[in-house]
Amino acid sequence: MRCTILLFVSLFCGLILAQDGGNPPETEITSETQSCFPHKCDLLKEFGALREKLGVMETRLKDSENQILELKKKERTKVIFSTAVAQGEKHVGPFNTDITLSYKRVITNIGDAYNPSTGIFNAPVAGVYYFTIFYTAGGNREGKLFLYKNNDLVVMTSDHITQYDGADNGGNAVFLQLQQRDQVYVRMAANSHVWGNDYYTTFSGFLVTQM
Repeated sequence: MRCTILLFVSLFCGLILAQDGGNPPETEITSETQSCFPHKCDLLKEFGALREKLGVMETRLKDSENQILELKKKERTKVIFSTAVAQGEKHVGPFNTDITLSYKRVITNIGDAYNPSTGIFNAPVAGVYYFTIFYTAGGNREGKLFLYKNNDLVVMTSDHITQYDGADNGGNAVFLQLQQRDQVYVRMAANSHVWGNDYYTTFSGFLVTQM
């Protein structure tokens, strides 16, 4: 469509040049429109309308290109991580105070948003994320984990002490709407514990949709 318009404009300009010997400025075209032969006035009006339509089409094309670039940018943003507590021994804890669990064994970390040194996930983009926490612990002590967004407690999982139960398991999951640079991490309650050894206690998440 755009090529057709440009071809017509070229032919029209050639016609004007052949008749007038040049291409008058826009002010002269406007003046000439008011006092010209009927057929030439019609051509000038059509040229003006075509030029306006071409401008609208160029604007729409630019908007479409920007939207495509934005969609491609969103498609390129992939955030997926899965980790496990790795302490080299069976028990992690208990401690006298709440601590942030550092999941050292990184199974997957697409996007590098999870930091194994701190145990903190930093949201690289605004969007909706999905997180899961699971743990296994001995039944002779309480197991209790908290999932935090920045400084706010979001969900938790726990089990009480039992003398007859050899092991306890717990878990939870949540969708969170995060802004860029929001932090998500897991804290273990004071006087509680979990099992480590690379496999039992995990923290995972992924970007569901960018916003």
